[in-house]
Amino acid sequence: MEIKFSQHWLKKHIKKKKDITKDAIEFAIRNSREMKDKYWKDALNSVSRIPPSGRILKVVHKKLKGKVFIITAYWLD
Repeated sequence: MEIKFSQHWLKKHIKKKKDITKDAIEFAIRNSREMKDKYWKDALNSVSRIPPSGRILKVVHKKLKGKVFIITAYWLD
């Protein structure tokens, strides 16, 4: 799975969300049911519990021609 990141995510990741790794994002996308986003028609949500920490990660992403475009990701707890 090829992952691309939005400018918004890159800016947030550098400043505040260093503990959310690419592996955690990929795990959440692969191991959860994809749901439609409430506000964006073409975006999907993946919510999954990440094993080592037990925290719940929500990833907002789009699927474009075999690639996954990450809009944002954040911990729910």
